[in-house]
Amino acid sequence: MVSAVVFDVGETLLDDTREWGAWADWIGVPRHTFSVVLGAVTAAGRDNAETFHYFRPDFDLARERRLREEAGVGERIGEEDLYPDVRDALGALRAAGMWVGVAGNQTARAGALLRELDLPVDRVATSGEWGVAKPSPEFFDRVSAMAALPPQEIVYVGDHRDNDVLAAKAAGFRTALIRRGPWGHLWADDPLVRRDADWVIDSLTELPVLLAG
Repeated sequence: MVSAVVFDVGETLLDDTREWGAWADWIGVPRHTFSVVLGAVTAAGRDNAETFHYFRPDFDLARERRLREEAGVGERIGEEDLYPDVRDALGALRAAGMWVGVAGNQTARAGALLRELDLPVDRVATSGEWGVAKPSPEFFDRVSAMAALPPQEIVYVGDHRDNDVLAAKAAGFRTALIRRGPWGHLWADDPLVRRDADWVIDSLTELPVLLAG
C-alpha cells in the first residue's frame, strides 16, 4: 500500500536551467561550456559540484554561495521555475488522500524559498536543513520520519539514478524516476534504474493514476 509520495526538487519539481545559468555567469564561463562540462561530470556519475573545479580548482561552493547572496544575485526560486505539471500533480495526490512531501539535496535557503511558493504539500525539507544529504541512508531515514510512515508505504520520486532511485530503493522505498532534465533522460533506460524503479514516468501527472491502479 502506498500512503505517501515524496519528491526530489531539482529537475523533478524545478527546472534548474536558470540557476545553472546564473552559476555560469557568476564564474565567468559561457553557459554552453558550463553545460557541456556539467553533462560530462553527470555522465561519469560524479557529484555535480565537481563541475566548478574544472574552471576553478580551488572553488569553494559554500563561500561562493555566500558571495552571490551578498552581491544580490543569490539563489532564487519562483513560480516560473516550477515545471508546468507540478501543482496539478501534487494537488491530485493530496486529493486522493496521499501524504505529500518534498525533500531534496538543496540549501536551507532553498527550503525557505520553496515554502514561500505555498505548494499543495504537507511538508518541505532540504539536506541543508537536515545536515545530511542523499544518497546517505540517514537522509531517507529522515524522509520516513517526516512522513511518519514506514519506507514501504512511501514512493520517492526523482530524476537521479544514484541519489534518488538506487538510494531510495536500498532504503526500502518504492521509487519513480521522471524522465526530464539531463539526469532523467540520461538514466531513464539504465539497467539499474529499470531494476530498481517501480515506475519511469514522463510527467508527474501520471502518478495519481498509477498509484490509484
